[in-house]
Order: sequence, then structure tokens, then C-alpha cells
Amino acid sequence: MIELLEADPLLDESALPFGAPDFARIDTADFLPAFRTALAEAKAEIAAIANDPAPATFDNSIAQLERSGARLARIRRIFWTLSSARSDAAMRAIETDISAMLTAHGTAISHDAKLFARIRSLWEARESAGLDEAQMRLVDDRYRGFVDGGALLDAAGKARFAELSQQLSALGTQFGQNVLAAADEWELLLDADDLDGLPQPMCESAASSATERGHDGRYLFTLDRGDAEGLLTFSRGRDLRETMWRAFTGRCDGGPHDNRALVDAILALRQERAAMLGYPSYADYALVDSMAKTPEAASGLLMRVWTPALRQAQAEQEELQRLADADGITLAPWDWRFYAEQVRRDRYALDGGEVKKHLTLDRVREAAFGTASRLYGLRFQPRTDLPGWHEDVTAWAVSETDGTPLGLLYTDYLARAGKHGGAWMGSLRVQEKIDGPVLPIAYLVANFAKAPPGADTGLSIDEARTLFHEFGHALHALLSDVTYPSQAGTAVPRDFVEFPSKFMEHWIVAPETLAGFGVPPALIAAIGQADDFGEGFATVEFLASAILDLELHRSADAAPDSRALEAEILARIAMPAIIVPRHGLAHFTHVFDGGYAAAYYSYLWSEVLDADAFAAFGEAGSIFDPALAARFRKEVLAPGNSRDPADSFIAFRGRDPDEAALLQLRGFG
Repeated sequence: MIELLEADPLLDESALPFGAPDFARIDTADFLPAFRTALAEAKAEIAAIANDPAPATFDNSIAQLERSGARLARIRRIFWTLSSARSDAAMRAIETDISAMLTAHGTAISHDAKLFARIRSLWEARESAGLDEAQMRLVDDRYRGFVDGGALLDAAGKARFAELSQQLSALGTQFGQNVLAAADEWELLLDADDLDGLPQPMCESAASSATERGHDGRYLFTLDRGDAEGLLTFSRGRDLRETMWRAFTGRCDGGPHDNRALVDAILALRQERAAMLGYPSYADYALVDSMAKTPEAASGLLMRVWTPALRQAQAEQEELQRLADADGITLAPWDWRFYAEQVRRDRYALDGGEVKKHLTLDRVREAAFGTASRLYGLRFQPRTDLPGWHEDVTAWAVSETDGTPLGLLYTDYLARAGKHGGAWMGSLRVQEKIDGPVLPIAYLVANFAKAPPGADTGLSIDEARTLFHEFGHALHALLSDVTYPSQAGTAVPRDFVEFPSKFMEHWIVAPETLAGFGVPPALIAAIGQADDFGEGFATVEFLASAILDLELHRSADAAPDSRALEAEILARIAMPAIIVPRHGLAHFTHVFDGGYAAAYYSYLWSEVLDADAFAAFGEAGSIFDPALAARFRKEVLAPGNSRDPADSFIAFRGRDPDEAALLQLRGFG
């Protein structure tokens, strides 16, 4: 009798619908051997391309590079999904080793002299090779990737470059693990007497969280942004607000999970690597393939918005201080959100607690799906037969109106231990058609406070925006229509990738959307009227982080002191003492354990694009204008990185972007 061997859930293509990973069968212990097998296979594929005796062509070199490492890519995407959304001690124990293996593999490819010679010959002959636009862009991107990966360095330079890459990989992993550990270990346990001012849904969620951690009868708040901002907004206990504010803003800036030394080390190593490649600073290196192109252009936009935002924030502070005067206090940073909520409630009749009752997680998710249906004709069907990586995860089949499948979407919205903070979108598989159609598999992760069993999870306006924002990223991945996988969906410059996601946020505050899931007309009006209040504060706290990120990475200091540099930069831009940057450097994972180094400005750059693009719908008279929606899908979402993103925007809008729409939208115009 022949024994049939069961497919390996990591190494083999999944037999589940859509090729979905079989998460129920994936064990952490399987990752290291699977990576070793897939890496060996990928190295052999690269060697075959480099050693091909035939002259280099697009098909036998660039296209083959696109095909190579498919198994490795699948395992890598599954691993990083689980390490960020379902981390545990076993996962963290192998994270550094796996990061080092992948870094070494990527560096070895960039430093392969034979392979680079083939890429270089194609790049030099690209104008006469008969390439289409996507192929031309791919050749150019591959060549620049090799050069910025150290391909032109001598042997000693390549060795040092590889060493720097390994050190940066290890430091970034350690940085992220420190932030996760600090969040997991911190708890604020309250009693019933401490809940004055907190909305009932928030109290119920905190009680449920406390019970889950063995604190029956008490109320638990964590360092998840939703918990922190909720308590800072509603709690009448000023001492509790201060406790939360200091813990939230001071994460990893001292104590057992101190990241300050890591920040300085990462900045120094990044600058050294950029200098090796001939760039004046790491910011120059990081922005060379962005829409901004230069740090000066990015900085120019930040400072043009900084001045009116600072003026608006100062006016808001004066108004809040008048309210604080009535309570006999001088406004402190932990008071801002509390008194701003009073202004919204008293002036605009906007009750944040009441908003949470209507903006439940299920309703907001359905509103996002409904918006995509009206704009692009999409359908979302739950697939309960497909396992997720946690019981909170739901799989959704995505299709056209006529039933043509487009891909798979996983949603994982609730906060829990072992999950990185914040919200993000990722891909388990990207769209391509180099050898036939391959459908994308995307996922959305957030950290909304979970309601107790049987109750609805309520969201604030900002949390509902977050859901729509990440859903915008997912649509970018799901509606991609390119040939080559490295150009699919969100594989675009950082200052363009946030465009479709910021664009999507407009629909959650649109009256048509809010009315669709039961928000009363009076509350809809209040949301619209109150939306501009606090834009000064929100813009200043964001811009401060973006300016710090950019300026720190513009420094050519070989031994930077981030604390001193931070103080100097904030003093130079006249940062108000009462507002702190949205992300403290010691827990700024976007920049020190993510892909946004020197590029956090990109949210604002993308917002210029999205505000201008959304204005087109206003000009058309409908936020669901079918012709505009079809054009946005075709010209912005579908092309991915197969052409210059600036051309994609112009193809939609008919002209270059205009930042006037952004200034008007934020009330600065």
C-alpha cells in the first residue's frame, strides 16, 4: 500500500481555496527548516540566472528574477504576518535569526557580480530593447536596487555593507520587540470609582480585558492607542490621565526596554551605509526613488503646512485654556484631548461616547465594504471554511459584481496580547500574471478594544477612519492589475502608497455613509461640523514626528545623539511645549522597525494627492460618481508601480496635484 505524504503547510502550495495558507497546521517550529529549504532553492535559482551562458535578455534575466524565490516569498509573508499579529516567545526567539538569514540573502543577490553584469548590460541597452513601459520601469528599478544594494562597491566595501545590513536588521528587530514587550507588560487597573466620565462601552471593554487577564471585578487599560486616547479623552480623573499620558508617550525611553541607544546606533549605521553609496545623508538615499525625490522637497511641504497648523494649534490651545481656567488648572499635555472633547460636545453637540454606540465595528466594516461596492462594484463574502491565525480573524472572498473572483481578504481588528500595536495592511500573496493570473491575498490588522461577549465593539471617529484607511491599502492590493509581482499593488514609493488609503478615509465621514448604518441626522451634522476642530493639534503632532524623522536622517553626524538633536530640532520649529510628537523616537516603529525611515512625511505628501483627488468628486457632484470611480480604479489602483506614480495621478486628475485642497480641507486655507 502506498502511503500518501501530507503537503507541507509552509513549503507546498496550499490546497485550500484561493491558495490560502493553512494556518491551522502551521507550527512555529516549522519555520526555520522551511526557511533553510526555501533559501537553498532561491539561491540555486539566482545562480542559474547569473550563470546562464546566453546573452542577457529581459526574459532570461529580469523576468526570471521576478519568478525566483516564490516559495521563499510565501514563507516570509506568512512568518511576518504571524510575528506581528500573533507573536509569542517562540516566535520572538527565532525572529532575529530569520531576519539575519533574509538580510544575508538579499545582500548576496545585490553583490553577485555576474548577476549585476547582466542587469547592468540590460539597463545600458534599455532604450533600444523594445521594452514596454512596465518592463522599462522594472529594468530601471532593478538596476538602481542593485546599485543602492552596494553592487558597485569594491570587495572591502561589500563586506562592510553586508555587515551594516546585518547590524541594522538585528537592531530593528530588537527595537520592535522592545516596543511589544513594553506594551505587553504595562497595565492600568482601575476600580469602579475611577471610571468617572468614561463611556459605558469603554468601561465594558475594560472590564472584559481585566477578566481575560485574571482581574475579575476591575477595569484594565493598556498602551494600545485606542485605550490611551480613550482614557485621555473622557476620564475626569486628571491624575489618571497624567499616568496614562506619561506611560504612553514615554514607552521605551528608559527602563528595562530602553530603545534610545538603539535609535542612535541605527541612525549612525544608516548614515554610514548611505555615505558608502555616495549620498550626502540617509534621507537623500531613501528619497531618491520617491515622488518627492529630495529631502528638500519633502521638507518644503512639511514647513509650508507647519506654519498655518501651528497658528491653528495656538488658537485651539487658547480656547481650551479658557475651559481649564474654569476648573482652576493650567492646561497640560494630558488635558488637551479631555477639554477638546468638551468643546466638541458643547459647541457641536458631538458626544464621543454616543458616536461609539453607533459606529460599531461590524457596521463600520460593512460600510467600508458597501463603499467599495458602490465605487467599484465589489462583493465581499465571508469564508468560514478558511482558517485564520486567530479566532478573531475572518476571511472574505472578494469578487466583481458578476462573481469574477479578485482575491481574498483577512480582517483582524481586535487588540490582544502578543500583537504589535497600531494598524496595518499586508499581503500573503500579491497579484501577478507573468505566467498566468495569480489572485492577491491581503490582510488588515488593527487594535480596537474588544467589547465583552455579546456586546458590540464601538469605534471612535478616528478608529473608524483607521479601518477605512487600512481598507484603502487593501483595495490597492486587491485591484492591482499588473504583469510582474514586484510592481503589484502597494509596491509603490512611500509617498504614493498612502494616497489610496488616505483617499478612502473621506467616505467614513460622508453623510451618505453614516446614514447608511443608522447614525441619526443630528449626530451626522455634529460629526461634520466638529471635524475641523482639533486639526491644528492633530497636524502639529503628526508634522513634529515627520520633521524629526526627516531631519534626523538628513544629519551626517557619525555619532548622533538623538535626544540632543530632537531637542534642537523641536526648538528650531517652535514646537509648543503642550504638544508632543505623535510618535516618540523610542517607540517610533514606523521608522526604526519599519519601512518609513526618512519617509514618515509621506502621509502628508499622499494627503495632498488624496485631497485633490477627492475634490474631483465634489466637482462632479457625487462622492459615488461612477465615471470618476472607474477612472480612479484604472489609473491609480490598477497600475501599481508599473509606471511613474506621478503619471498615474495625472492620468486620473488631468494635471499635477495642487496642495490648496489639503489646506482647505484642514481649515488652513
